Order: sequence, then structure tokens, then C-alpha cells
Amino acid sequence: MALTSSPAMTRHSTNLFLKLSRQLSYTSLPTIEPSNDADSISQMLLHHHNPYHAMESSLQLTGISLSPPLVNQTLIRLSHSSKIALSFFHYCHSLPSPPPIDATSYSLIVDTLAKVRQFDVAWQLVFEMDKLGITPTVSVFLVLIRRLIVAGLTRQAVRAFDDMYAFVDNGSIDRADDFCYLLDTLCKYYHVKVAVEVFNKRKFEFNVNVRMYTILIYGWCKIGRVDRAERFFDEMTERGLEPNVVTYNVLLNGICRKASLHPEERFERTIRNAEKLFNEMREKGIEPDVTSFSIVLHVYSRAHMPQLTLDKFSTMKEKGISPTVATYTSVIKCLSSCGRLDDAEKLLDEMVSNGVSPSAIVYNCFLKEYRGRNDVDGAIRLYRKMQEDKSGPPDMHTYNILMRMFLGLNRMGIVKEIWEDMKVSGVGPDLDAYTSLIHGLCGKKKWKEACQFFVEMIERGLLPQKITFETLYKGLIQSDMLRTWRRLKKKLDEESITFGSEFQNYHLKPYKR
Repeated sequence: MALTSSPAMTRHSTNLFLKLSRQLSYTSLPTIEPSNDADSISQMLLHHHNPYHAMESSLQLTGISLSPPLVNQTLIRLSHSSKIALSFFHYCHSLPSPPPIDATSYSLIVDTLAKVRQFDVAWQLVFEMDKLGITPTVSVFLVLIRRLIVAGLTRQAVRAFDDMYAFVDNGSIDRADDFCYLLDTLCKYYHVKVAVEVFNKRKFEFNVNVRMYTILIYGWCKIGRVDRAERFFDEMTERGLEPNVVTYNVLLNGICRKASLHPEERFERTIRNAEKLFNEMREKGIEPDVTSFSIVLHVYSRAHMPQLTLDKFSTMKEKGISPTVATYTSVIKCLSSCGRLDDAEKLLDEMVSNGVSPSAIVYNCFLKEYRGRNDVDGAIRLYRKMQEDKSGPPDMHTYNILMRMFLGLNRMGIVKEIWEDMKVSGVGPDLDAYTSLIHGLCGKKKWKEACQFFVEMIERGLLPQKITFETLYKGLIQSDMLRTWRRLKKKLDEESITFGSEFQNYHLKPYKR
């Protein structure tokens, strides 16, 4: 089975290979926590809220006293339903003073809206905070900056970075940290040239440090320009800045990550280059750490060389370096993709016995192999185990793997069960889940169900991809269902311009299709 990088694995690798620690604490929004009241409110809204009526028509809060923590937990559960989330936020805002919302509530709703590119509304809420006397936090702006960059609106993101200081208390922020965040986010989403341009224009405003150069080295490595990364590495040392283990790991990852590993000569050249960097680190008195070994293990994994992977893994442990979740993931991924599931399961048991809790990413390695084998029983058995295991419950990628698998096998009963589990868990459904389901239903010519989920997707505030709209359109026309298409188009046009009374003060844009 071919080994490909999943979005989840990419995100995991990004966090693994670039530990720019302080900045992550800046932007981390609160995560989902157990709350029966938040579950009740979110499920009530998701299942009963009418997008054409005010929130009061569906929100019956008898016996539930809203507080900022409860509102925030509810917003987290509504993060994939932007319109319902905004409607709920507006309802909370309209309650008698003081309303049960705080700066964190604004960060959450801004993130939810910016995720579906409703940037005008997001900015409107930022201005609203200032008017209400709720001081906008750095987190609100950094969330907005990240979403602008994800949408490719890099110039707007840079302007938002500049505007931030007109709203935020300058005495409570570290501009150098914020600058690093801007550079890092631009690099993570492949806008490295913009990051370098911003850095060159503004570096005189800050004390340039190793962290800034490490971010830019990471950016060039991410787009496969190791030569430019090495140039920045040399510039950094010429400035008298000594690289640390993170800098070396970033460069090591650049050498290994995008390298072509076939034929075998290229694989051997990549390993030689990695070992050369290992030796340079030791000469500088920097000992390779678990991340360094994890990067090399990932190369062996990509090359489908299970025995070499296990040998390198043993060498690492002999040096007294304890494996992390990421290390185990690379080895398990290699073993499972090469069909050595028994060895992978033994390593999973070892991982648990050593006190390292498996994440959903680890279990997803097994699920991909089960999908490749069309092993329904194995996939279901592991899925049940993940539901019971609180340390590694199913994530969005888990659900998408299973959805695609069982849609391909035409096991619609299981698909429906997984879909309901996903909704109850609060993890999704997200854009990818709706897209997979709608395309799968179109492939089975189940046009009625596909239309229902398409409308539900729009009502929740998710923007369908162009290919999804075209697939549904072509399928309905070819199936001589022109009247169904016209009814669907009429409903979508109404939904894109008609909202309940709670939306009248917000500058929502019609959906682009």
C-alpha cells in the first residue's frame, strides 16, 4: 500500500519539527472539555435551530444559567457550524448586562467565522469588543491573522498585525513574539517569500535572534528549497548567532522530508547527508535528541524499510533516548504500511507499557492499512477500541478514513452510524467529511440524500468546494432531475441572502459557488 502524508500527519510533523514553544501558548484556544450543559445546548441547536428564525425559537434554556465557560464550551462544539455559532453568540450578547461572554468567547467566534472566510464579520466583532470596553486580546488578532494567511490573504494579515497595536495594551505584549508568530504562520502555509520580505523590512525594529532565523530556515525547507535554508543558516552564524538543536532539527528535516528516496542511491545519499549533519551537531557540542532521531526514522518509514527502521529505533533507545509519541508513530506507520501488522501491534503494546499514550494518529496508521485490505472487521474492532480509549479517541481524520472506506464498500448502514458518532462526539462534521459523504452518495446515484446533506452543509455555514457543486449539478442534469436541481438552487440562493433577524447587523457575504 502506498504511503502518503495525511493532513493530520502533516500538522503533527509541523509541531514535532518546529518547537517554537512560547508562541503556541499565545494562540491556543480552549479545547473541548466534558460539560453536560454544553452538550445539551449544542445538540439542541444543531438538531432544532431554524436558520431563518431567531435563536430564541430553538434555544430553551430553562434551568441552565449561562456563564462565560459554558458559552465558550458551547462555541467550541459549534465550531463547524458558523451560522448557528454566530446566532448563539448574538443571543448571549443580547442577554441582560453583563452578558455571559468574555475575550475568549470573541476569540472562538472570530476563529469560527474566519474559518469560512467571513472576515468582514470577524473584523466587525473586533471593533465591537473595543466599543463594549472588552479589551481585544493578542489571541483574537493572532487567530484572525492565521485565518487570513490560510485563505491566502497575506497582505491583509500583515495589515492586521500592524493594526493590532492600536487595540491591544502595548504594555502586556511582546512584539518580538508576535513578529515570530507572523513569520511562522506565513512559513507554515508556504508563503515563505512574503515572510522573508516582511523580515527584511522589519528586522531592524527587533533584536534579531536564533528563533527568527530558525522560522525562516523552516519555511525554505518546507517548500523544498534547502539551498536557500542553508544560506540563511550561514547568514545566522555570520551574525554571531549560534544555532541550537531546534535549528539543526529544522535543517535536518528539510534535508530528509522532501528528498526523493527511489532509486536506492537517492535514499543512501539522503541518509549520508543526515549523518553528516548529526556529526556537525556533535562537533558543536549539540547532542541529537529524540526529534533528530524521529526525523531520520521518518525517512526509513517513507522508504518502506521496516528492518532498518527497527534497527535505528533500537540504536536510539540504547543511547538512553526515550521514544515519544512521534517516534513510535513513525515506526508503527512504517510497519503497518509494509503489512507487518503483528509487529506494529507489539510496538503499540510496548508504547502503552512504557507510559506513552497512543494518539489518534497512531491508530489511524492501522486504519489505513485495514482500508487498503478492505478489512471491515479489523477496522470496526479498532474503531470501537478508540471510542473506549479516552487517551486516543477518534479525530476528524479517523472519521474521514472510515467514511471513505465504507462508502467505497457500499456499507451505508455503517456510514450512517459513523456519521452520527461524529456529530455526537463534537469533533465534526467538517468540510472534508461533508465533501466525502456527498461525493460518495453521488457515486452511488443517491441524489436525494446528496442534496439533503449539501443543503445541511450550507445551512451550517460551510462553503462547499467548487468540485462538489459541479459534481452534484452534473449528476442531477444527467439523471434527468432538472426540477430537483432548480428547487435546490432556489433554496441555496435563499439561504445565501436570507438570514434570521439576529444576522441583520452583521456584514455576512453570500456564499460563492
